[in-house]
Amino acid sequence: MIFRGLILLLLCASSPGFSQNFDIRILRSINSPEILPTDKFFQFISNSEAYISLAIPAGMGTVGLIKNNDQLLRNACVTFAAIGVNSAITLAMKYSFNRTRPYITYPDIVKKSKGGSPSFPSGHTSMAFSTATSLSLEYPKWYVIVPAYTWAGTVGYSRMYLGVHYPSDVLVGALIGSGSAWVTYLVNKKLYKKSRKKSCDCP
Repeated sequence: MIFRGLILLLLCASSPGFSQNFDIRILRSINSPEILPTDKFFQFISNSEAYISLAIPAGMGTVGLIKNNDQLLRNACVTFAAIGVNSAITLAMKYSFNRTRPYITYPDIVKKSKGGSPSFPSGHTSMAFSTATSLSLEYPKWYVIVPAYTWAGTVGYSRMYLGVHYPSDVLVGALIGSGSAWVTYLVNKKLYKKSRKKSCDCP
């Protein structure tokens, strides 16, 4: 049922009728043609996506190596793997759907940030949600989950605020990022259990 719902969402989000009606109305209510004091804040949040998404697993891996902590190293590797899976899926979808950016289709939408590749789905959002979900699964504490998803959600909102993505781009990006992290986490758990069982069975 969830798979069917996601397919329906993808089809709707990529259709011209959907973008012209639902998407553009919401985007116009978020994006402003005026220069506002909040512009720099959302530009900063948007630009933080790449740095934070790579710095967190890199930092975990470095500390894991220094402290000889296998668990921390494994968590870093799983987070990197989730980012890799997410990036591959997002890139493939971008050029498969080849959706034009909103500021190109609608002249009243003001571009306030960089955005060159096809619009659907949002790569910044998918990367942020992949990172947030990986961290939340590895460290299921409120003081990890709340800041992680607050940051990821703000990244997604910033992409609409800055006029470079439709709401559906952001929504599907969040689903892809979260899903990539979930799948990678579950696969890692399964492989880890198999390796432990195999080592225990050895004479």
